[in-house]
Amino acid sequence: MLGRNSLFTVLTNLVPSKSIRFCNYTSLPSLYLLNSCFNLQQLKQVHALIVKDGSSQSLTLSTKIITLACSFSPNMDYARNLFDITSERNLYLWNILIRGYADRGPCHEAIILYRNMHQSGLLPDDYTFPSVVRACAVHSAFWEGRQVHCNVLKNGVSLDVVVQCSLVTMYSQSGETWNSELVFGEMVVKNIVSWTSLIAGYVQNGFFEKGLSAFRDMMAFGVRPNAVTLVSVLPACASMEFFNSGKLIHAYSFKLGFISDISLVNSLVALYGKCGHVDIARSLFDRMAVRTVVSWNAIIAAYEQNKAGADAIKLFRRMQTEGVEYDFITLVSVISACASIGALDTGKWVHDLVRCKGLETNVSITSALIDMYAKCGNITLARDVFDRLSYRSVVSWTSIIAACASHGYGEDAVLLFSKMKEEGIKPNIYTFTAVLTACRHSGFVEEGRKHFESMTRDYLIMPGIEQCACMVDLLGRVGELHEAYEFINNMSNADAGVWGALLGACRIHGNLELAEHVADRLYKLNFHSISLYALMVNIYAEAGRWEDVARMRILIDEREPKRIPALSSVEVNRRFIQLRQE
Repeated sequence: MLGRNSLFTVLTNLVPSKSIRFCNYTSLPSLYLLNSCFNLQQLKQVHALIVKDGSSQSLTLSTKIITLACSFSPNMDYARNLFDITSERNLYLWNILIRGYADRGPCHEAIILYRNMHQSGLLPDDYTFPSVVRACAVHSAFWEGRQVHCNVLKNGVSLDVVVQCSLVTMYSQSGETWNSELVFGEMVVKNIVSWTSLIAGYVQNGFFEKGLSAFRDMMAFGVRPNAVTLVSVLPACASMEFFNSGKLIHAYSFKLGFISDISLVNSLVALYGKCGHVDIARSLFDRMAVRTVVSWNAIIAAYEQNKAGADAIKLFRRMQTEGVEYDFITLVSVISACASIGALDTGKWVHDLVRCKGLETNVSITSALIDMYAKCGNITLARDVFDRLSYRSVVSWTSIIAACASHGYGEDAVLLFSKMKEEGIKPNIYTFTAVLTACRHSGFVEEGRKHFESMTRDYLIMPGIEQCACMVDLLGRVGELHEAYEFINNMSNADAGVWGALLGACRIHGNLELAEHVADRLYKLNFHSISLYALMVNIYAEAGRWEDVARMRILIDEREPKRIPALSSVEVNRRFIQLRQE
């Protein structure tokens, strides 16, 4: 037993005096002392008394102390030290520590503990599996996650709803939505957590239509969504195709009383911004009582995505004035805003902020910086950012190759592409777009053919519309018009952009007959752009076909909207002055 004076001192510190007055403190067990702890310091004091009393080897007391240590401590060190010196361990104690690591990290320790528990001869239960599966998902240990799923089946807990929800989430995060569907389909009880996990999985993996369909199915089954569900489904609506669904969900959030939820409003700001309704996004932002860094990121990105770079930069300055701590996502949007309006001085200032934050190795930021310097006309600074990188990802390589291509340094771009492959970096479809653009601008026909064929042959990457348009433009620029025409005819999904590239080449080389044929194909694709008619005007004029020139100009007049004076921004001392262009 604890000494009378020591116990009285502890109780005086932990328990209100009125409670002590009406109890016999000499009979209070150590568990009562532990239950009276409210922070880590108090827990350590009681733990010291228990050690002094000699009862620290009690499994019950050890379990309680470790449980409280997981709750009070900012990390798992204290709880782990206690666990390691505990000679007797039951399944409950293992579960506490595994869950602690799954909640607080590092998650890989939860997976290691799970293996050690197996080796000790204890079998996991339905409390063990959700934590381990969650740790596998967070740590991207998907192979280990599949092994845990096998153990779930072996141990007969495959129908536990909490375990199934964690498996749905894990498979979704690994991109295996088909496995998420299988687990979800086997669930006897489908609650809001399981539906939300399925919906979030679809949306995160780009299956927006499936995500919206699952949301509608959930509603049809009478399951009421919560704020997390709405936040999960809203990104699926961030396109004009599904924008009306997003507006309906916005209205539904009012009905459910979730409109004050910060995460939901952030998602709505992002939704309206991506769909071009930046005024609505700003209205939602301005009405927020509390704004997080995510809120600021959403509205800054909304302006940047809608070609309002100067407004995005102004918001960033306001964010700093209000003392809101920005992160790398903020900086990426601001750097992209600088690139869109050619604000080199502001871009350099933001680069200084990147250095102060120690984010010079962040892949997203360095790629944005390379792109910004290139678009602002300073390829030297773009190359300097790239050369200083200690590790160069495929994104970094693609950015610098694209920068060289856009400035006409085709040979440099091709050499960088070769060097990237020599260093064992596997190119992606965007890298091929960059190198094909370099070949297109520099007229490297054979080099372009080689890289285009290499996409499928060496990397199993199917060329998309953009890559095909690059090849058509490359062939067209060097006068290989008929080869370009046959190339398009062999495509199954040639669009107006691809045919338009060939039409531009016809104008360069004065091939009126092929130009008329290409224009006819564009008309059949229901493409009636003013740019098409303007190009045909030039082609007919160069051929002396003045009646056709007049006919095209009539079509232009019929379709050309009223001209609105353009606005341009000029950066002066890191401030932007708008100029109207009549």
